[in-house]
Amino acid sequence: MQNDPQRPILTVSELLRSVRDTLERRFPLLWVRGELSNLNYAASRHCYFTLKDRGAQVDCVMYRSRAQAFDASLREGMQVEAQVLVSLYEPRGRFQLTVENLRPAGLGPLYERFLRLKEKLEREGLFDPASKRALAPYPRTIGVVTSRAAAALRDVLTTLARRNPAVRVIVYPTPVQGEGAAGRIAAMLATANARAECDVLLLVRGGGSIEDLWSFNEERVARAIRASRIPIVVGVGHETDFTIADFAADRRAPTPTAAAELATPARAEIAANLAQCLRSLSREMRRRLQYAAQALDGSTRRLVHPAERLRRSAERVTQLRTRLAFALGHRVHRCESHLHRLQASLAGLDPEAVLARGYSITRTPSGEVLRDASQAREGDEILTTLGRGALRSKVKRRELL
Repeated sequence: MQNDPQRPILTVSELLRSVRDTLERRFPLLWVRGELSNLNYAASRHCYFTLKDRGAQVDCVMYRSRAQAFDASLREGMQVEAQVLVSLYEPRGRFQLTVENLRPAGLGPLYERFLRLKEKLEREGLFDPASKRALAPYPRTIGVVTSRAAAALRDVLTTLARRNPAVRVIVYPTPVQGEGAAGRIAAMLATANARAECDVLLLVRGGGSIEDLWSFNEERVARAIRASRIPIVVGVGHETDFTIADFAADRRAPTPTAAAELATPARAEIAANLAQCLRSLSREMRRRLQYAAQALDGSTRRLVHPAERLRRSAERVTQLRTRLAFALGHRVHRCESHLHRLQASLAGLDPEAVLARGYSITRTPSGEVLRDASQAREGDEILTTLGRGALRSKVKRRELL
C-alpha cells in the first residue's frame, strides 16, 4: 500500500458525519410511501419501525414529540405516507429515516386540497387574527353545534355541567360527517345566529380519519364561521388534527372537552375572582371612609359655635368702634389745628386788619388803587379808605420820588 500525503486520513466518526451531512443536503424533507412493520415503542417513547415495499426496506425513527400523536393509530401492516428526513445514525453507521409526520396512504390528494383551500382563504384574509371576535368572559348561554349522537356532545355537556352548571346550554343538532354534512353545518350556524340565543357557539366533533373530518375542511363551513356574529370555538378531533374550520374559528380548541373548558370559566374560578373583587372593594371602602373621617375631623376643628362666632364678631365691632372713634378724634384735632393756621394766615392778609393798624388805601374815582403818585394828576378827586371810614379829597400837588 502506498501513502498519499495529499489525502487526509479520516476517522470513522468523521467519515460517517460527512456521509450524514451529504445525505441531509441531498435529500431535503420529502414524502415516502410504504408498509409499517417491526413497530416498537422504546422506554423513552420514541417509536422505531421499518418502512418497506416489495423490493426494499429502511429503518425509521419517530421521536417522542411526534410519536405521541399516533400512539393509538399505528399498527403493523398499515400502508402509510411518511414525511421524512434522510439521515445516518452515526453510532451504528446505519442508514435511517427520521419521520416528521405520518398519514394513511392514499390521502395525498385530500391533503393537497386542504393546503390549496387553506392558502386561498388565507390570501383573502379569512384567517386574519385581527378579525377574530373575543369570547364573552362570563357567558350565560352556550350553543353546541354537533350531532346528537356524537360522543363529543356528551363530553361537552359533562364538562360544562362540572365547570359551571348555571350556564344554559342549547344544542343545535346537525350531522358532522358524510355527504351534505358541510352544507348542514353551515346552515345550522346561520340558524343559531338568526335565533341569537347564545353568547358563544361550540362547533365540535370527536376524532376520526381525514375523510371523517373532511366536512370541516369545506369552504362553505369556513365562510359560515367567519360570517357568524356570535364568537365560535372549534374543537374537532384530537390535538394533532387541524382543519380549515380551526383556522377560521375565533378560538381553536384541541378537543371538544377543551372547547367547553375554553368557553366558560370554572365556578371555582368565578368564586375566586369574586372573592378578589370583594377584597379590593373592601379595601377601597375602608380607604374612602378613612379619608372621609380625616376630612370630617378637619372640618370639625374649623367649625365654630354660632354664639362664639357672635362673641368674636361683637369683640371685633367694639375694637373697630374704638379705633374709629380714636381715628375720628385725631382727624378732627388735626383739622382744627389746620383751620387755626389758615385763619391766622388769612387774618394776616385781611385788608381791614391792615387798615386797622394805620394803613389806608387810595383809589381814583374809577376805583383804581393808587400805588404811585404819578398815577394821579393835580386836581383829581381821590378816595382814601381808612381803618374806619373814608376821605374824599382833591390833589393839589404831586410829590414824585
